Amino acid sequence: MKGALLINLGSPESPDPKDVKPYLDEFLMDRFVIDVPFLLRAFLVRGLILRKRPERSAAAYKKIWWDEGSPLIVLSKRMFEKVKKQTDMPVSLAMRYGKPSILQGLQELHDQGVDEVLLFPLYPQHAMASTVTILVLAEELRQKHFPNMKFSDVPAFYNKPDYIQNLADSMKRHLDTFEYDHLLFSYHGIPERHIRKTDITKSHCKIDGHCCQTKSEAHQFCYRHQCFETTRQVVELLGIPEGKYSQTFQSRLAGDKWLEPYTDVEINKMPAKGIKNLAVVTPAFVADCLETLEEIAMEANHQFKEHGGENFLAIPCLNDDDAWSATVAKWINDWANN
Repeated sequence: MKGALLINLGSPESPDPKDVKPYLDEFLMDRFVIDVPFLLRAFLVRGLILRKRPERSAAAYKKIWWDEGSPLIVLSKRMFEKVKKQTDMPVSLAMRYGKPSILQGLQELHDQGVDEVLLFPLYPQHAMASTVTILVLAEELRQKHFPNMKFSDVPAFYNKPDYIQNLADSMKRHLDTFEYDHLLFSYHGIPERHIRKTDITKSHCKIDGHCCQTKSEAHQFCYRHQCFETTRQVVELLGIPEGKYSQTFQSRLAGDKWLEPYTDVEINKMPAKGIKNLAVVTPAFVADCLETLEEIAMEANHQFKEHGGENFLAIPCLNDDDAWSATVAKWINDWANN
């Protein structure tokens, strides 16, 4: 029997430091997130980062926490419930970090008689720290617990027409009621070395301003190229003129060269350039989370106005949008019928 497993990032159990700390430990100790040797990673994470970071992160989570729980989990569950109603096969929901775990999701499918699973990472663009870590962990769990299961997976859908249409339509609904001077596409940042590590040609990804626009088989796994392509296609569909939009990367850690330009730096410059009304969309995420609700809708909003901006719109993610939920169900059903 066929079944599907939807997989998102995850969240702490609560915004309390005692729950945030183990979540951060699981996340930051992932070898695909901080990709250095284990002992160095353990020193950085457990010896340095986790001494103070849980309290700071907990304070941020408390700002966005809903009565029902973590927004990411709540929104993912809402979308999941809509998807289940539009497919006849078993579908489960899991998180890469925290609960419900990927092991729980696979066990749930196994208990329903599923032996062929479609792994569906809920990330439009391919990256080591999102797509790859999900697929690697799922395979490790399969070998250990479910050796008779077969896996397929949904590739990065950054340029799939259904997704682009859903994203553009969602954005348009919000932009139609907001007179914006500029539209910013803010994607989650990653270290530049991750781009080079995922370059299957071992030579194409130079991050020199040209490689992402030059055709290459490296693009099927290049996060940076895929971000630019999502932006290009949405802008084309919405008819947004050159000069009225730009693209940046957010959420960097200190110590490494991360993809540029940086969202916070660019937003703070905008009011001086005459941009007083700014709209920001975050297409690296399909569900609102700490990075969209706190980092953009709260902090970036505050900084923009501190630097002279007037009106700020944080466009919500697709979340449990009916059309997006229908697209997810369609892709699952198409796979099942092949």
